[in-house]
Amino acid sequence: MAKIELATFAGGCFWCMVQPFDLQPGIEKVISGYTGGKVENPTYEQVCTGTTGHVEAVQISFDSQVFSYEKLVSLFWQQIDPTDAGGQFRSRGKSYQTAIFYHTEEQRIIAEESKKRLEASGKFKDPIVTKILSAVPFYPAEDYHQDYYRKNPDHYAAFKEESGRAPFIRKYWEEKIQR
Repeated sequence: MAKIELATFAGGCFWCMVQPFDLQPGIEKVISGYTGGKVENPTYEQVCTGTTGHVEAVQISFDSQVFSYEKLVSLFWQQIDPTDAGGQFRSRGKSYQTAIFYHTEEQRIIAEESKKRLEASGKFKDPIVTKILSAVPFYPAEDYHQDYYRKNPDHYAAFKEESGRAPFIRKYWEEKIQR
């Protein structure tokens, strides 16, 4: 019997946050969207102004009996620069900051313990600045943002490389990614 749960992660540009999760077993759906702010049903243009309080994020529906929340959090860390408070790679500003939005007390504990392990690992010389916050309303992004890596594979691959995300992942995580 499937046990479907939600996980919500902000990792900079949501285009680059869908594929790593979408390809895992037990993942039912990955939706790009906006969360963390005060404006209801924001548009991409509104979020980009940095005045809504929202960040770009992905919300994942997953079967926790197939792919655990702990594994999701581990995979999340491997997609971002957790030391950058100003955004992610070439995507700069408040709407591109990183955060883990927990949906249950168990998720909060797992996220905080995972962050402590990452800090203690010495992998990064700078402090881990990714916030761990209680989940708030999540608003799906416009259709053209959904599954961007599938709809526009060449542009997606170029963006991920040229933004600095792919080189960063290779430097810090290649050969170390645990699935």
